[in-house]
Order: sequence, then structure tokens, then C-alpha cells
Amino acid sequence: MDFSQDYSLTALRIFQNTINREFIRSLHVYRLKDGTDKEVEREFLFSDDGPYVEMVANPLLRLDRFRVLELFEGQVIGVWHCIFAFNAHHSPHLSRIPSLLSISRNPKLKSVPTLANDLQLIFKLISRTADEEPLQFLSEEKCRMIKASVMAKKKKRAATEDIARIALEDLVKYFDLPIAEASRNLKVGLTVLKRKCREFGIPRWPHRKIKSLDSLIRNLQEEAERQKQENEDAAMAVAKRQKMLEREKESIERKPFMEIQSETKRFRQDVFKRRHRARALKTQGLRVSQASA
Repeated sequence: MDFSQDYSLTALRIFQNTINREFIRSLHVYRLKDGTDKEVEREFLFSDDGPYVEMVANPLLRLDRFRVLELFEGQVIGVWHCIFAFNAHHSPHLSRIPSLLSISRNPKLKSVPTLANDLQLIFKLISRTADEEPLQFLSEEKCRMIKASVMAKKKKRAATEDIARIALEDLVKYFDLPIAEASRNLKVGLTVLKRKCREFGIPRWPHRKIKSLDSLIRNLQEEAERQKQENEDAAMAVAKRQKMLEREKESIERKPFMEIQSETKRFRQDVFKRRHRARALKTQGLRVSQASA
């Protein structure tokens, strides 16, 4: 159903999974033509290396019977952390929009139109609100203070000779950090760091690849510990795959232009699917137990 035709968006809450940050849930509140509200809960897989995918969503967040409008940014419900909160009746702010949810900075959002379309409506509202803000009521002294504050926060550009001295070994130290944080540690701008990456043949900052491999390695470590108590052969197989992933991580750290191997991508997708099925079964069991109570 096309909500843009028959419904108006009145509220949106977006949550990120604290265990696996690639899982995103959203709660949408639409105002129907008859004046009643309709709540819709959705779940997405924000894959690091592929397009985003919308999955079948069981009502996990709504099981607690809370009101959507009472949820606020920063709130944690189980393993879900609220990263964005929008109310049509409150003035939105640009500073509250994570880059993950910005269509201009994250074009992959277009692959999940049910979320992207609502975010686009919100951004248009924000832009219109910003354009209509009555700046003429600011006093001349207040304007000078704002300009002075902005100028004081601007960072000085790094010296050309300092940028030239940045070597690949300097970048390697920060591959485990997001590129914005790495640029701050290197004391250069984000554009400068990206340009240095191109000079060294790095098409994409490898933080996400390394983070993904780290997550798989940790999961395998936990699985190996469990298998030691039950099946020694299975434990050895898990340990073997763990070592393979560790070697792959070391290779990417040495050659950051390398991509994650296809076999590893398939294994990672299998892990995501198993987690999703386990979560769905857990939710189903919870609903059955609540119904029988």
C-alpha cells in the first residue's frame, strides 16, 4: 500500500540493534483520512557490503504496549537503541539526523523505499522549517556573537608539509576507527584523508570490513567454547574457520584495497539469517506465552 497517497506521516522512531548494528527497526505512525492513527513496524538489514533489505517484521517493539509518541531519542528497549525520533507537531532539527539516515550521505537508503520515502518527507519538512526561520528578529549583536562562535569553532587547515608526510603506516594505525574519527586523530580534514587514501590505492576506508570480520571472529570464539563441551570435531572446525578469518583480517590491514572474500560474505549472510530466525522463534514463543497467560 502506498502510504503517501492515503496517509500522512505523524511520527517515526528508528532503532539500531546494539548487538548487531546492521539490524534496524522502525516504527511509523500514519494519520488515516478518517482521522485515526495506524502504527507500522518494519525491520531492515543495513548490510555493509550490499544493498539494504527490508525483512518480515514481527511486532517486537510494540509487545511492551508503549505509546510511540512517548519514545525518545537515546532510549533503549532490550537490544534496540533509538537513534532517531520525529514528531510532526514538534520542530525538527538538522543536528538530530544521523548520517546513516541521510539519503544524500547514504544513497543505499533508496533500496528500502518504505523507510527512505518517509525520511525524505521529514527532510523536506526540515528544509522548509529552516528556510522559514525568522532570522530578522535576531539583533545585530546576536548575529555578531553567532558568527564569532562559528569562526572560533573552525579548525585550521593542516600544513601542506604535514599532509605530505602522512604515510600508509600512519593510516594503518586507525583502520579500526570510522574515517571521521581517524581524520581527527590524524589532525587532517576528511577530504584530505580521502585524497591520501586514493594516493595509496585505497578506494574505500576499510573500517567496516575490519569491524565485520571482528564481529564474525568473536562469534566463532563463542561458538568454539560451546562446542568444546559437546563436539570436539565441530570445535576444531569452528577454530579453523576462525583462523582463516583472522588471516583475512590481517591481509586487509596490510592491503586495505582488498575486498572480503566471497566465501566469507556467504558465511556472514548465513549468520545473519540464523540470528533472524532465532529472534523470530523467540518472539513467537513470547507471544504464545503471553496469550496463554
